[in-house]
Amino acid sequence: MSQTRGTRSAPPPPDAEAGTWRGRPVARRFVSPDGLTVLVGRTAADNDVLSLQLAAPRDFWLHVAAGPGSHVVVRNPEGLDRMPRATERFAASLAARHSKARHGGRVAVHVTTCAEVGKSRGMPPGQVTLGRFRTLQVAPWREADEGAAGAAGDIAAAAGAEKE
Repeated sequence: MSQTRGTRSAPPPPDAEAGTWRGRPVARRFVSPDGLTVLVGRTAADNDVLSLQLAAPRDFWLHVAAGPGSHVVVRNPEGLDRMPRATERFAASLAARHSKARHGGRVAVHVTTCAEVGKSRGMPPGQVTLGRFRTLQVAPWREADEGAAGAAGDIAAAAGAEKE
């Protein structure tokens, strides 16, 4: 008995710098003032993929302290012990902006490494547990901060093009 199987190609490899998993984008991409890649999750399911599968243990992770919001990952290919200050403030303000607290004044944002982020069985998409972390107070990133470049994706693309 012969069976014919359709040829199914393997999914493309993940690209952590671009924020893609199996060929689809799971994060918005920004470039920090210090030139580091900052990825912001799009949905709760994408947050899980970004934080638990795409990010490396040494990457930095940020999220608003209370309430729902996007997971933010700062790529750390050089294995820095701490994020540069400007990058930390930039990434924390993005975490505040992409949360339910976006219209508030100063927002508490947790900062840790991806090695400290975990998920217990049965937790809903986007919900994680944290080991050690510290908390920053920042103002949410405002649309006016984008300048004349337009949408955030345009800024990220422009910043990425300038980086090359």
